[in-house]
Amino acid sequence: MSYQVLARKWRPRKFAELVGQEHVVRALTNALDSGRMHHAYLFTGTRGVGKTTIARIFAKSLNCERGESADPCGECPVCTAVDAGRFVDLLEIDAASNTGVDDVREVIENAQYAPSRGRFKVYLVDEVHMLSKPAFNALLKTLEEPPPHVKFLLATTDPQKLPVTVLSRCLKFNLKRLLPEQIAGQMRHILGAEGIEFEDAAIGELAHAADGSLRDGLSLLDQAIAYGGGALKAEDVRAMLGSVERGQVLGVLDALADGDGARLLAECERIASFSPDFGGVLDDLSGVLHRVQLVQLVPGYRPDEGDDALAALAERLAPEDVQLYYQIATTGRRDLALAPDARTGFEMALLRMLAFRPDDGEGAAASRPARPPAAAAPMPSPSRAAPPSPAAAPVAAPRAASSPAAPPPRPAAPAPAPARAPVALRADGLPDWEAMIEQANLRGPLGQLAQNSALCGREGNTLVLALQPAHMHLAVEPMVGQMADRIGEALGEPVRLRFVSDAAGSAHTPAARAASARSAAQSAAEQAIEDDPLVQALKRDFGARVVPGSIKPVEH
Repeated sequence: MSYQVLARKWRPRKFAELVGQEHVVRALTNALDSGRMHHAYLFTGTRGVGKTTIARIFAKSLNCERGESADPCGECPVCTAVDAGRFVDLLEIDAASNTGVDDVREVIENAQYAPSRGRFKVYLVDEVHMLSKPAFNALLKTLEEPPPHVKFLLATTDPQKLPVTVLSRCLKFNLKRLLPEQIAGQMRHILGAEGIEFEDAAIGELAHAADGSLRDGLSLLDQAIAYGGGALKAEDVRAMLGSVERGQVLGVLDALADGDGARLLAECERIASFSPDFGGVLDDLSGVLHRVQLVQLVPGYRPDEGDDALAALAERLAPEDVQLYYQIATTGRRDLALAPDARTGFEMALLRMLAFRPDDGEGAAASRPARPPAAAAPMPSPSRAAPPSPAAAPVAAPRAASSPAAPPPRPAAPAPAPARAPVALRADGLPDWEAMIEQANLRGPLGQLAQNSALCGREGNTLVLALQPAHMHLAVEPMVGQMADRIGEALGEPVRLRFVSDAAGSAHTPAARAASARSAAQSAAEQAIEDDPLVQALKRDFGARVVPGSIKPVEH
């Protein structure tokens, strides 16, 4: 006898065997038991959640030879014929390949004839949204007033494409995506009945990869059994799926929490050695960050028993940083297709998290690895060359060095506020916004929002801040509330913040002024190199050239 795949072998034959979808089963059961049945039902939901399975069980319930009920016998000729897919009064139509009006017209013409064997003639139209507009128009009248012996069961994965006129003629049931726990429970039941050994961790990996679809999960289970030679081991399943164990993801977050770039890259290398699906790894990272945030912000939430690693991370990471890391992970997942290769995109997402880590409250990155100073390469001294200017060091091809240029112009810094003294809101003007940012200790994501804002007015205890339209999406809760609390502490009184979209006001933000100062410093450093007598001599006598992008102003 040929092998039958698990998804078909273990397809539910009764409502009681269905996994999930209790809300649909209850409604249909009550309708069958009471005899109050509609003439058209629409089942919606993603693939593999039971749309056509429920429709077939419903057809058996209507036509079972032992009587119409929510519990068909499964043994009579009608039930066995439905299960085998050869019941003459159950007409299954694939709308994806029968989209035309002629196909629908044939259904309409045959609907008037009485059923051959059962009590009802049941039309099961799968992927009904694929029908053409003329086909829908031809179906409408019969769908609204079919003969008493006809029932329409429509199934679709995309109900948004159905005309409103069709939706209004059907009872609609939205089938839910199955939870990983539900899929895992069914897998354990099947493996126990099949006598196949398994590891719980392997089941968890497969249930997660099924993405809410039991049919997809059972297909993966079939594949995993074949891959493991008849057994189900977590290591084999991860290799098959290209996934990594959660400990690897926790190692990445641990390195981020310490600000250890070298260890972060080592964790990337270790993960890459498994040849994983890097998009799936970022999904796993997002899932762990979600659970860490639950530990931090939801009173009474506890991770899985014995899972101390999440609780430890929740204590080491600030809640706003977890939000930032989560956002970077999800956008990095989306941008993987744009990266030169998946691993590069994955590493850049993690390095972005490291780059945006908050500082320690004194302007320096917390635990951030120091950048090694660039060593100046020795330069030849031609006999006709004048001594180098003390304001700049030469950079010439073929070797380039950093420029200790004269101190670049810097934006005027506000006088530091006295310790513990609040910044005052003056009656005849606005406070220095940059001084307020420092006094309120706005760092990390809050600091980014503040640095890109400009204080443009106040209305009582409300400060009005201008933001570029492109940055307005940053002004959301809980960041705005946290920022108002910090500023209120600095001012010594509670304040509220109101953000307005203002493209012109963006030129007065601290971020814009800092960018302007960096640009001026870069220009001054480049000009200092070009004016240096030694550089000019090297260019004149040896044909040397300054390597573009090699000059950096000295940071003081």
